[in-house]
Amino acid sequence: MGIVDQPLLWSAFLGFLLFMLGLDLFVFQRKAHVLGVREALAFTILWASLALVFCGGVYRFMGSRAALEFLGAYLIEFALSVDNLFVFLTLFTFFGVPHAFRHRALFWGIFGAIVMRITFILVGIHLVRRFDWLLYVFGVLLIYTGIHLVFQKNEQADIRKNPVFRALERFFPITKGYDSGHFFVKVGQKWMVTPLFVVLVMIETTDIMFALDSIPAVFGVTLDPFIAFSSNAFAILGLRAMYFALAGLMELLRFLNYGLALILVFIGVKMIAGHFYDIPILWTLGVIGGILAATTIASVLYPHRPHKRA
Repeated sequence: MGIVDQPLLWSAFLGFLLFMLGLDLFVFQRKAHVLGVREALAFTILWASLALVFCGGVYRFMGSRAALEFLGAYLIEFALSVDNLFVFLTLFTFFGVPHAFRHRALFWGIFGAIVMRITFILVGIHLVRRFDWLLYVFGVLLIYTGIHLVFQKNEQADIRKNPVFRALERFFPITKGYDSGHFFVKVGQKWMVTPLFVVLVMIETTDIMFALDSIPAVFGVTLDPFIAFSSNAFAILGLRAMYFALAGLMELLRFLNYGLALILVFIGVKMIAGHFYDIPILWTLGVIGGILAATTIASVLYPHRPHKRA
């Protein structure tokens, strides 16, 4: 269901997204402040509730299969987005971003992510429908990514060696301070970028890398452009508030990578096997939900234990 086929539906949904983003920026977050855990949890619950209400609307007007596809795609994107939180935390810590300005960077980072996702999804689905063998390529990519996720080492990457960061340092004069949360400031007769702009660009580039995993995974659940994009949008919009709600708890999810790896491998196998046997969407949803539940429960029951000194 592309934009050309259903312009009114797409216009209404995009208008809703712009309204909610404007409400957040100009009403709820009019003044830069530290977002407390209670406030962040409230916004996280709000976005999750809106996603469920929207899913009910999909069920009412598009049928049960479309609703299950939306819910499955939303859960996949939501789970994979949690991994983004670790990257955000690393960037904010490395650049010493004041807590009051982190929401601003996340807001514009997520706005850019929504624009990129709609482009990737529309182009990706068009290519898959024209060249159906791409599903097998995506399936192999997801299986490889899932296996790599299990065996990758949890080492902190040196951000100073990142090519994007090095390019920004080379071509843009960067201030030392954050100057009230602005991205650009004028010093004398010269315009300069602040470290917050650098963080924003880093967030956008890392989201592109994450999209290379998450969007093919969504294609394993649905090839309806509207369902794919709307599920992505709701998951990404809830990510900002979820960062502040879970920033101090992310390290407790010790088995998260294993759960994400299983989901990626499962979706990859589903895409490859789809030519021979189409796994019912209800089964797909049950497997995804079961893996996420098992990962969370295991993380709670078997938390990290501090090493004892000899």
